[in-house]
Amino acid sequence: MTTQVLICDDSAMARKQMARTLPPDWDVEITFATNGEEGLKAIVEGKGEVVFLDLNMPVMDGYEVLEQVQKQDLPALIIVVSGDIQIKAHERVKALGALDFIQKPVSVDSIRNILMEYGVIAESCAVSEQNTELVKVDLRDACQEIANVAMGRAADLLAKLLDVFVLMPIPNVNVLEVSELTMALTSAKDNEKISALCQGFIGAGIRGEALLLFHDSCFKEMAKLMRLNLPDSEDMETEVLMDTGNVLIGAFLNGVAEQLDMHFSQSHPVILGRHCSFDELVSENSSKWQRTLAMEINYQIEDHQVQCDLLLLFTEDSIPTLSYKLGYLLD
Repeated sequence: MTTQVLICDDSAMARKQMARTLPPDWDVEITFATNGEEGLKAIVEGKGEVVFLDLNMPVMDGYEVLEQVQKQDLPALIIVVSGDIQIKAHERVKALGALDFIQKPVSVDSIRNILMEYGVIAESCAVSEQNTELVKVDLRDACQEIANVAMGRAADLLAKLLDVFVLMPIPNVNVLEVSELTMALTSAKDNEKISALCQGFIGAGIRGEALLLFHDSCFKEMAKLMRLNLPDSEDMETEVLMDTGNVLIGAFLNGVAEQLDMHFSQSHPVILGRHCSFDELVSENSSKWQRTLAMEINYQIEDHQVQCDLLLLFTEDSIPTLSYKLGYLLD
């Protein structure tokens, strides 16, 4: 009997990776959904007997889908597949009825093992790639999924160090001119003053700069979470910037490097600006950034007034190497 399988993820790259790992001897009909609302509709229509569900999606996220499936008592075995690897994320999805949790990027073995564990497929079922010709992936989408996975690694480390839950956004990825940075990036839409930390990175054919943009109103709260016994001063702000940057930038770059099968060397971090607007920050450093591929992630800590943006700016001459590294997924 054919099993109705639903792959629900806003990333074409993630949908393609997921479909490639399904056992070819498993008699399935695959439906793809690009957000939670589409996914829930497919489940209601009977197209999601087994569901592979992302958490961070537009329109309706994975948590909301799980809540509705539970509320409506819909017949679906849901396996969460996410870059958000925080322990509290695992606990929340299991409480909402998820069968299990798989960390991105998915592998053939992890999918096979979990399907066998819950008796969805037989042990004799072989595993190889499914036909994924209908799933098209471009460079921007691939980079967004790379950022999504790396973002999860960084959030998990911060959550463990501070004993908090970090809210995970959808990464914002654009290829743009430096003059377009302010218009394109969501961090620029907030008029609040920011302070910024900058750290360069370089690998084989890829280089750029990582910026941590810290909202000035969040320093005191973050210092409390870090248990810093420093008075309100420039020293306290520097300590918060350096410590937060060390966690988020380091973990994020390691996550990107691991997915690209390479290594990044990092320069010493420096304070790029204090108590300025994003416009001022860009204008003062525009000569450093010309055409760039920008990854932006807005981190917020649940139940705390803490918000910061991690911005990765890859140089234009890094784009060919990124395309080559991700070529097996691009059409």
